[in-house]
Amino acid sequence: MTRRHSAYCVLTCAILGGSFVVSRSIVGYPILTGQALRYALAALALFALVRRARERIHPTGRELVRLALVAATGLVAFNILLLYALRHADPAVIATIVGVSPLLLALLGPLQEGRRPAPRLLGAAALVVGGAALVSGFGAHDAAGLVAAAGVLGCEAAFSLLAAPLLPRLGPVRVSAWSTALAVPLLLLLLPFAGERPRLPDPSEAAALAFLGLVLTVVAFVCWYTGVAGLGVDRAGVFVGLVPVFALLTTAVVDRALPSLPKVIGVLLVGLGLLAASLRSAPRVKQDGWNAPRSSSAAAASPASPGNSASSSACTTGASTSAAPT
Repeated sequence: MTRRHSAYCVLTCAILGGSFVVSRSIVGYPILTGQALRYALAALALFALVRRARERIHPTGRELVRLALVAATGLVAFNILLLYALRHADPAVIATIVGVSPLLLALLGPLQEGRRPAPRLLGAAALVVGGAALVSGFGAHDAAGLVAAAGVLGCEAAFSLLAAPLLPRLGPVRVSAWSTALAVPLLLLLLPFAGERPRLPDPSEAAALAFLGLVLTVVAFVCWYTGVAGLGVDRAGVFVGLVPVFALLTTAVVDRALPSLPKVIGVLLVGLGLLAASLRSAPRVKQDGWNAPRSSSAAAASPASPGNSASSSACTTGASTSAAPT
């Protein structure tokens, strides 16, 4: 692994893990409305970055369909399924199931690229998954909650896998910009069915939404896709296990609560898995510049949606903690 691309993935997970505390501020705000505002703000910022790029590259019709699928699964469906799952299962249960995503990406990423999964990387991902499960813990649930949580896991993986083939030509910023922009009308179309009554956010809610839009979405999305473009979806996916670790550390600092021994052991297992994944890993295609199109045809992707912000430790992709960053 290259240090620079690994650092992008670690930074993404740190932002996502720390966002759960911020998400507490919008627990009472209409979820779909909040996500629409968040992604609209992010899209404006991302397209401003796109305009500064020298290359004028626009997605083709087929690429727009794939970008719409990224938005529909990794951004919109992720949050809807997450909210439903939280009604039927404790956040820790959902976080533990979504924590399987490193292993899922280590398996499906190479298959999507037409190569065999690396046994060593699968073993490292399994260590990370086990550690993340100890950090997240377990809790009460029913069958509907487990099914919905499995759907959240699928959406988390789709955020990376569907975007992977788009990164070589469009680059991380364009993929992030178009997917967030396409998520806004999808969320607005769902408002009448959800029975939400949109309202203006109060100052604390506005500040939280600004953080989720500009930091969690703009910075985290671009950092994640940049890291994935250099490492590959399977190697980058292992880093997703850091999300509950950073969430644990942030909560411990904010709430002044020491983590239990199983959680500490979980953190050590995540670290051991990341160390195993980094050994003798051949670097992927690397290219500087977030907006630069990729000349290689190798697919790259990833977080797990660092896409959203929902349950207390379900990673990737934006709702809120009663709800959790793709």
